[in-house]
Amino acid sequence: MKKKALIFGITGQDGAYLSKLLLKKGYIVHGVKRRSSQPNTYRIDDIYSDPLIKKNNFYLHYGDVTDSTAVFSVIKKIVPDEIYNLAAQSHVAVSFDMPEYTTNADATGTLRILEAIVKIDRKIKFYQAGSSEMFGKVVESPQNEKTPFYPRSPYGVSKVYAHWITVNYRESYKLFASNGILFNHESPLRGETFVTKKIVKALYNIKMKKQKKLFLGNLYAKRDWGHAEDYVQAMWKILQYKRPEDFVICTGKQYSIKQFINIVAKYLKMQIRWKGKGINEKAFDKNGNCIIECKKKYLRPAEVDTLKGDCSKAKRLLKWKPKYNIESLIKDMLNYEHETNIK
Repeated sequence: MKKKALIFGITGQDGAYLSKLLLKKGYIVHGVKRRSSQPNTYRIDDIYSDPLIKKNNFYLHYGDVTDSTAVFSVIKKIVPDEIYNLAAQSHVAVSFDMPEYTTNADATGTLRILEAIVKIDRKIKFYQAGSSEMFGKVVESPQNEKTPFYPRSPYGVSKVYAHWITVNYRESYKLFASNGILFNHESPLRGETFVTKKIVKALYNIKMKKQKKLFLGNLYAKRDWGHAEDYVQAMWKILQYKRPEDFVICTGKQYSIKQFINIVAKYLKMQIRWKGKGINEKAFDKNGNCIIECKKKYLRPAEVDTLKGDCSKAKRLLKWKPKYNIESLIKDMLNYEHETNIK
């Protein structure tokens, strides 16, 4: 009998990659999406078809993790073998503008799912999508499963609550509930307001003379960047492990925003010259045109300066390791921009 998976956050980057992975593994995949007047399923349009027209193993349901009735109803209707909670207000900067909504979705939303599992079927396996932003103002480097959290944003704080409520319900109700503490992971399907996608898209457009300038914030924030395709493999492996545990998922390598820009420019064969320091630092092209400028509006109220993970546990117990590095990730993102622009 085929396994059933339920994904909250099906229309996001990770939801799309995870759906395709699970379908390849023979799962029946159900996804929860918010009702919207505008289409928001472009990442999964290639695998979805109206079940009234064509039967397949992929189904969509309306719902929202901020609505406990909707959460309970969809879980009771499907009674899946596995639930993946990828739903979130996932933009760190936006969480400062919308702290209450971020908490409702990212923190309390997790609790709503766990409560439904307890009441419906405690045999359902649960994966909670954690974030390296929970480490925030890091107390040690690299960060592993035992590193204390010090979140620096409403998003990070909400994810810490979601992490610990998952641990608490695992211990209190003997649930198979696991946290994946995922460091930054990107892909061609990344949302356009996220810095990596913003950089790749803007530099490609500047190269094609479709855009003149890119505005950014802190060029020296350092992150551990991987590819979403690798990281959804880790999510699945976490729920296949013999017992529920928490795992850091990362590459173990770190680059600054400025280094990321320089790699993108290298593959686009763009000559970039940097001038200035701090918020006044700018990048110029070979003709002396300013193409990158920093603005205070893009700085966070509380910055996270450095994040670098240690995924030794995942490598040892899950036999997982990333296939992509920073170079192949950027190539994949640039290829997508090129293919999209020539259509």
